[in-house]
Amino acid sequence: MGAQGTDPDAGADAARAALVREIAVSGAFDGDPAWREVFEQVPRHVFVPYYYLPAPTGYRRLWREDPDPRERERWLRGAYADEPLATRVRDGELVSSSSQPSLMARMLVELDVREGHRVLEIGAGTGYNAALLARRAGDENVTTVDLDPEITESARRHLATAGFRPHVVTGDGAAGCPEHAPYDRIIATCALRAVPSAWPAQCRPGARILAPLATGLILLTVREAGHAEGRFLHTPAYFVPLRGGTQGEEPVQHIGGLPRRVLADELFRFLLSLTAGRLDPHEALALWEREGRPVRERFGITVSGEHEWAWLDDPEGPYAWSLRSDRM
Repeated sequence: MGAQGTDPDAGADAARAALVREIAVSGAFDGDPAWREVFEQVPRHVFVPYYYLPAPTGYRRLWREDPDPRERERWLRGAYADEPLATRVRDGELVSSSSQPSLMARMLVELDVREGHRVLEIGAGTGYNAALLARRAGDENVTTVDLDPEITESARRHLATAGFRPHVVTGDGAAGCPEHAPYDRIIATCALRAVPSAWPAQCRPGARILAPLATGLILLTVREAGHAEGRFLHTPAYFVPLRGGTQGEEPVQHIGGLPRRVLADELFRFLLSLTAGRLDPHEALALWEREGRPVRERFGITVSGEHEWAWLDDPEGPYAWSLRSDRM
């Protein structure tokens, strides 16, 4: 790619084109090819003027304004890699990131956003995902919410630089954003342990809600106000936890004594995360083996008012676990 002169953005168009081709080859656009054009038109590097890489002593920053042209080139190359980027670190803890672009594409395709849909995004991050949504649905139809005012201010600034002006709101994403409701689509870019009841309550019938939960992605369809149901996608997903009224993924309990081959199985760890606090790990193992090591798509979630439960195969079947009450 090579840095040209003193322009830190030199080569950005070519790098973005290469990233879009890589995403296309992965099949992420297959369900809705119109997203390819959106990714071609929204410059990711504008939203990540700096980010952090793991280093022996914590994190090392790469940034657009680095005086070393080799470091600027490394920054731009990383901005267009199909990888997640750590964008905000506080006291050594990752608090915000820019998701892997191919995963973002898969999520947006599954969300099935159309022009004119009113969309709520939970977790503003850098503003990049909001820009993609705004390019597809229109600025006036997109709202992005984050609890951290530093994050929302930064996202608003990045969006303006790139020429987008969706609604950027500082607030508790678990409460949704009633002032711009009702929504046709809600997408979360942070990990949950339960879907907040406010989200389906702020949706139109037929709306979709897509959110990371238990190392997976749950896709819900809103049947009526306050009631939504759906299954997990096959795609694994790991996100920074939601901060606010509904906390992120609950840590898996002590798992000593389980066979190493089982602990290495990503699908079993998904089940452990989904049933954390409800099933003992050895009970989870017995269920997993009895049911033929079920894949993610066999699991689902139902939200009905203040009640919410995860289930295997059938919402009314024998395997169900509450996701609310003491876990909120």
